[in-house]
Amino acid sequence: MRIIDISLPIGRDLLAWPGNPPVEVVPHERIADGKAANVSQLRLGTHTGTHVDPPIHFIEGGVGIDAVSLDTLIGPCVVADARRLPGELGPEQLDALDLPTGVVRVLFRTDNSALWRTPRTLFPDAYTSLSEEGAQWLIGRGIRLVGTDFLSIEARGALGHPTHVTLLDAGVSIVEGLDLGEVEPGRYLLVALPLRIVGGDGGPARAALIDMEGA
Repeated sequence: MRIIDISLPIGRDLLAWPGNPPVEVVPHERIADGKAANVSQLRLGTHTGTHVDPPIHFIEGGVGIDAVSLDTLIGPCVVADARRLPGELGPEQLDALDLPTGVVRVLFRTDNSALWRTPRTLFPDAYTSLSEEGAQWLIGRGIRLVGTDFLSIEARGALGHPTHVTLLDAGVSIVEGLDLGEVEPGRYLLVALPLRIVGGDGGPARAALIDMEGA
């Protein structure tokens, strides 16, 4: 059995969505100052790094992150190879990925994962994303969870956020900010555990893939 961490490390240099709170880890108590223990204060947005979007993120009155079922966030998944597919993934591109029948969790490994290995100061205007039609395609095939290797599954500036709304309104959980750069496409066991924030509109998460064959 091999465990692959697909979470982004949380630190002050972590890329954040424009306008979202930056990461701050502020010392609160320090042994060096005579305190009994080291304690820090963590400040970050609910959509920092690797995180899960619940319905309330875009649907007023929807359930929060604490109500997202672990049955959805843990289970068999497929990492689909969507590299060399820039722009939005629509039905044509998704058909070409030839997802196995019966899969209910899919993570897209795209060229986005290379962004986590490239020092940058500016947020990219373009990255591989999922179109509204692509979201409908996934729903039609019974997908319950979809993951992507960038901070949003949707193109930047999409008017009305149709991809998010379509997925979340159908009860599909969205995992964003994955690092799949070291993951070979194939079948895995996914474990994605967001912070259990009461009514939270998002939850920073630790996510891992388990390769039961240890390949």
